[in-house]
Amino acid sequence: MHLLAVFVAGSFLMRSAGVILNDLADQSFDREVARTKTRPLASGELHRPHAFMLLGLLLLLAGSLLFLLNPIVLWLAPVALLLATLYPFAKRWIHVPQAVLGVAFGWGTVMAWAAVRGQLDAPVWCLFAATAAWAVAYDTIYAIQDQEDDRRIGVKSAALFFGPSIGLGVGTAFITMLFLLGTAGWLVGIGWAYYTTLLGLGLFFSMQVWQLRGSIAPAQAFAMFRAHVWVGVAVLIGLLAGLSG
Repeated sequence: MHLLAVFVAGSFLMRSAGVILNDLADQSFDREVARTKTRPLASGELHRPHAFMLLGLLLLLAGSLLFLLNPIVLWLAPVALLLATLYPFAKRWIHVPQAVLGVAFGWGTVMAWAAVRGQLDAPVWCLFAATAAWAVAYDTIYAIQDQEDDRRIGVKSAALFFGPSIGLGVGTAFITMLFLLGTAGWLVGIGWAYYTTLLGLGLFFSMQVWQLRGSIAPAQAFAMFRAHVWVGVAVLIGLLAGLSG
């Protein structure tokens, strides 16, 4: 339970820090996008020095949690910070910046595994890659909201890169995620309930890919994105059921 508490707190702190880094990097872009122009930094309500102060506090608190964990996690933590710092700039360099986001989120899985096991085994790399693929899928759906603004200001995103083939791109990411989750389960000998969950998720993903074949309004894209909260809940329940079965 103490590891669960540490990682819940760490996830909250680092995600919050990541949002600040993103808003600092994108301040000028955010002013040009309808959905983001009211953000505190973009609107001028919050000044950059104040944002940096809060960022430093969050990173300090997150760093202090590392001393409650297995020493191997200390060696993995700098990579997490590097990835969180790189992601906000990825949309300037690569056409699928969501992949960098996925790697950043997936690294938390690696750190959690190391904290529990004290080593890095083959299944964790499957979980890491599955998390990355999942982020590519759901964040591409999220990016549909800003396609026109991103095209106008020259920001790269997977939604623009895939274009009319967005359903194929997202579907490929979903299939990759499910395959890797299934492989991780097979490697640890998890029970049948886990695979039943993956089957159900496959059906849900198929419905979303089918929706992406047509025109998607921004509000609809956001609703599809938010539904992935329940995907995470389903994977967790499936893992617990499979391990206890």
